[in-house]
Amino acid sequence: MEEIKKKLSHIFEKDLVDEILDSSEVMTIKEGEVIMDYGKKVLFLPLVLSGTVRVMKRDEEDREILLYYLSDNESCAMAYACCMEAKKSEIKAIAEDDVKLLKIPHAKLDEWLLKYSSWKSYIFNSFSHRFNELLKSLESIAFHKLDQRLVKYLKNKTKVSGKSSVQLSHNQIAEEMGTSRVVISRLLKQLENENKVVLYRNEIKLLSGF
Repeated sequence: MEEIKKKLSHIFEKDLVDEILDSSEVMTIKEGEVIMDYGKKVLFLPLVLSGTVRVMKRDEEDREILLYYLSDNESCAMAYACCMEAKKSEIKAIAEDDVKLLKIPHAKLDEWLLKYSSWKSYIFNSFSHRFNELLKSLESIAFHKLDQRLVKYLKNKTKVSGKSSVQLSHNQIAEEMGTSRVVISRLLKQLENENKVVLYRNEIKLLSGF
């Protein structure tokens, strides 16, 4: 608990840190487990202590697209918006690797917003950061070719994981990027022919030329 307290003290004042620790539950989620799912009521705000969380959005045709990642000391702005009114989730949050997080109860969110300036800044900065990320994603979809988006996607994956390979199937990548498996396979094969990646079963290793 002291380690968590020290981590939170970098962004929140002491009294708020004490309240967070008193009222919140520490959760450990295994890689691949769903933290929040579509249509389920959001009764807590997840604050990530370690690991990485992938946040997805689904359209009317059940196609999913990656919105953004959450890592140390970050929280989900969209989850916050739903949590404030205990609404049903419009996003899906999945543990990219083993994740430890704090479950902050929705009853505290509004109270802390009025009571603590550091909490207000944290929430507003979170909304601003996620909004800018969504704008970048929209710009990428609108103005960049799919091959450029794939390269950026793979770079982001390795940056988040700290590894030189991406352990996902072509179908999973296609789902996260909102396209088809055939297209992704073709683009990955092209990257392999250019000596930028090596393709294995459910794994893509990025080479120095990437």
